[in-house]
Amino acid sequence: MAHATFKVGDLTAVIGDNAAHDKHRAGYNGVWSLFHNTASARSVFMPEVAGLNLEHVFNGEEPPDSKTFFEPRNSEMTFKQLSDSEAELHQPPTPTYHVESWTRLKLVAPHYLDMTFRCVAHQHVFARGYMGLFWASYIHAPLDKSIYFPGGTPDQSPPLWTQHCTQFHNRDSTVLHREDKLALTFAQGRDTLFKSLSFLRYHLPLFYGNHDGLMWAVMFDRTEGIRLAHSPSGGGVNAALQTTNPAWDFQFLVPKPEVMKEYGFKVRTVLRPRCSRDELLEEYKQWKANL
Repeated sequence: MAHATFKVGDLTAVIGDNAAHDKHRAGYNGVWSLFHNTASARSVFMPEVAGLNLEHVFNGEEPPDSKTFFEPRNSEMTFKQLSDSEAELHQPPTPTYHVESWTRLKLVAPHYLDMTFRCVAHQHVFARGYMGLFWASYIHAPLDKSIYFPGGTPDQSPPLWTQHCTQFHNRDSTVLHREDKLALTFAQGRDTLFKSLSFLRYHLPLFYGNHDGLMWAVMFDRTEGIRLAHSPSGGGVNAALQTTNPAWDFQFLVPKPEVMKEYGFKVRTVLRPRCSRDELLEEYKQWKANL
């Protein structure tokens, strides 16, 4: 079984690996769909693809082909249901970057979906001094394509709630933490979201976006290594609604990775009816305090 349906509190999620199933397309591991029981019949994520989709490992060298560029999507991955609320995705060492990973996804009442990610590099293929991993969430044609986070310009003090909505794919895409000084180098090649940096900076490690009457928020347990990213059209065109499907993404950077050393981080996602920003910040503070 490559996937399962989980119902906890207000949420219903399908979690699965890289396998295709019915209309779900191969390669889109993670959360295949996510519904809130008080909202419309739409999943917050695009049908046929996914959210929290591990899609890239990168080291600054130019991948020879699309299969390597999207190596986590195209490599073996297994699904295991751990309980009525939790599943684990395991990916053995991948062919090019040799990264093994474990992703645990757990629903928590009333409206949370938590992710714990761990990885190990089995070979040193990171000659430029860093290992990067990238997750995409393809949002199902929201009226507002923006993400919002506490931050602003690099010297903004105090931080302000900041709107980030890029105009074009692969332009001004990635938002660093205000203290992120890690300079990445790349070989000449294709444009990517993780190469294109925004002038904006985030202060607290969280963002949210609006979808129908809901708010989908993503919170991180750290700022070190975490970068946010946005595309207005990463999920392609929605012909029926005459708009595009944005991608609300994030990255995890490991400087000077060591072979066979474990790295990881934790995420809490929140799908709930829209609330005040103060209430969202309180959700973040309570989660951090209980970690």
